[in-house]
Amino acid sequence: MRDRLIGWAETAARAVGYDKTHITRTIPYRAVDAFFDTLDCGAMDALEVSAGWKWRQRGWGSFTEMNWPEHDICRDRLDRQFDVIIADNVFEHLRYPGRAADNVRAMLKPGGWFINITPFMIRHHPIPIDCTRWTQTGMLHFLEEHGFDPDGIMTGGWGNAAAVKANLFRWGRTGWRRRLPNDDRFPVTIWAIAKG
Repeated sequence: MRDRLIGWAETAARAVGYDKTHITRTIPYRAVDAFFDTLDCGAMDALEVSAGWKWRQRGWGSFTEMNWPEHDICRDRLDRQFDVIIADNVFEHLRYPGRAADNVRAMLKPGGWFINITPFMIRHHPIPIDCTRWTQTGMLHFLEEHGFDPDGIMTGGWGNAAAVKANLFRWGRTGWRRRLPNDDRFPVTIWAIAKG
């Protein structure tokens, strides 16, 4: 019910031109949605680590939640494999992200995709802990170190000084902004699409 209400509120806000999406998520969500548009999601099995309403509504063949921290991706591994595994702003909170990456690889079907979205230049937010940040280069090397082929990893980043400032004391929303210019000096968010 809660997810339906959130989805309805997002739809209503967008109907009047206001985007309630957290500003750190708008650009990576666009990039990941564009990537998913190239896939036959209806024929794919998806797993989301710490699932929310965003990716569930895509219309997967099957959608499984492994809600962190109840299911610790650093320790827990499901006994099945998936075409797509999504970690949306989770890996920065993990005590052992390398172990989690190994578990993701083990749960990916051959040729499957891992989507990892993480913040970079935002304030410390211990939910329940806050441990790690990656640049695009750092994310590439991290995933390569845990078995992903570097030629099958696409990374992206977005941010600017205004977005950094918007997240210093509160969680900035995209709001009425139509232009979201990128300034590579201020990466607020980093994402990777990695082939298993």
